[in-house]
This record gives sequence, C-alpha cells and structure tokens, in this order.
Amino acid sequence: MFKNVGESTLDEIVLEDGFYVLHFQNESKDVQIFERPINSTFIQIHFCLRGNSKFLFNDSTYAFDVLDNRSILLYNPQRTLPIHLEIQPKTTLVSLLISIEKFHSLFSKESGYIPFLSDENSNRKYYDDTEIKPTVSIVLQQIIGSNVNSSIRKLYVKGKVYELLSLHFQKGENVEGEYCPFLVDEQNVIKIRKAKEIIIDRMSEPPSLQDLANEIGLNIKKLKEGFKQIYGDTVYSFLFDYKMEHARRLLESNQYNVNEVGIKVGYSTSSHFIAAFKKKFGTTPKKYIMSFNN
Repeated sequence: MFKNVGESTLDEIVLEDGFYVLHFQNESKDVQIFERPINSTFIQIHFCLRGNSKFLFNDSTYAFDVLDNRSILLYNPQRTLPIHLEIQPKTTLVSLLISIEKFHSLFSKESGYIPFLSDENSNRKYYDDTEIKPTVSIVLQQIIGSNVNSSIRKLYVKGKVYELLSLHFQKGENVEGEYCPFLVDEQNVIKIRKAKEIIIDRMSEPPSLQDLANEIGLNIKKLKEGFKQIYGDTVYSFLFDYKMEHARRLLESNQYNVNEVGIKVGYSTSSHFIAAFKKKFGTTPKKYIMSFNN
C-alpha cells in the first residue's frame, strides 16, 4: 500500500461505514502496488481517468486491465475480491467501495434498472466495463480537485459521489448509440479521444477544427460526428464546459485572481472571461469566490 511515496499519492475518504472513496495518483516513473482486503459484501467501481492499471486475483494467476477513460464494476457475493492493484506511471484512478446494503438503500427503487440489483441476480457475480461518460469525468475531476474546507470536505465529496453514481447508472437517451457503425472502428475512437486530449492540453489556445482534424488524421466530418457520438457534444461546446469547470476549480483554490484564471483558460480580456463564466454558472467569478469562501 502506498501513500505519499515520492510523486505517488493515495487519498482515502471514509464517507460513512461501508462507503469509501480512494484516489490514486501515480506521477512517478515506477509501477506502484496497492493492496487492500475487502469482503464479498462490497461493490467495487474503479474509474481510470488517465493511464492504466491492472487488477490481480488468485495470487496473480488472473488479471485484467482498467484502461484509460474506462470504468469497471465488480461484485461477487460468492467470494472475496481483495484489491491487488498495479498502478502504472502517469495514472489517475478513483475507486468507490460501497457495501451492497448501502447501495440498495440508494437504489431501492431501481432494482429493475440496475442488473445486479434484480431479484434473480441478487446472489450472482456481476462485472461491467464501460467508457467513462463526459459528465462522469467532470464530477470525478471535481472530487479529486476539491479544495473545500476540511471540515466540510467529506460532505462535499459525498454529495459529488451521489451525483457520480446517478450519472454512471443513467441510461442514455439513445441506447443503441454504442452500436453506431462509427464506433465499431476502434482506430477512429482512439483518434477522437486524442482530439479531446489535444483541446484540453491546449485549452488556452485550442487549434481550429481543420488543424485538429489534420493532427489526428480524420476529416472534419468524421471528427464532428465522432466527437458528438462519443462525448455527447460538439468539440467547442465540450471544451467550453471543461474550461469553465477548470476555471471554477482554480477560483476555489484561492491561488489566482479573476484575470489570471481567465488567461489560464484562454481569455485575453477579463470581461470576456467574466461573461463566459456568468453564462455557464449564472454568476460572476468574483461573486462565486465570495459565496464559496463564505
């Protein structure tokens, strides 16, 4: 088990008995190992925001990967699934450990909606591997980037985890979307995800759609269609939401003034940043900081 080892950290938040959040951050050049006993009454949901990790079971005779931008859910009431995790360099992972009793209390009316809660599946193992939704990714970033006062941090994170669970299990409007012919081409999916990484990395000076398409090796039509299908939004609308969430976290850190935050997310004048922030959150950055500090 590691905790603040060099550039690797583990942050564990106990929300209540039977309900835990683990945040792993491995910025080192070495693989980090984390082990934790856990009994068969727990559901495990692991979100890999960046990099990749590997879970080992049965004395390392069985393993599976949690890849970049993927989440896995594990539940097996028939046997224990202790966590033995290999976390690769440059990896960010958030794990939720929640007892089945607690989970039932949250989703008691959703047993027909969530497969492993139905009566016929109540004593069966369940496994799921899905891509992290953009809405879920934003909430995960809010959880790991929270700089709220320590006395209320647990309450803040708990609220965000509830939001996270509701978004994670929410059915999309188009349940056939994942079978879209475009998404069958894994190479196109990789290129679209690369496009997302590029605009986030260069949010202060994002490339034009044509330059972005050229860089990832797709034409503009496929870039637009693919981005919309995978992330549910246009390229620049997604970037706007991401920039505003990033700006909000920077303001909450109290390390930068409004003008500095605006520049960091790509606004050359504070007035344009203030207008954009107000459009997104319904208040100005200054008023937001005041209400947050209060």
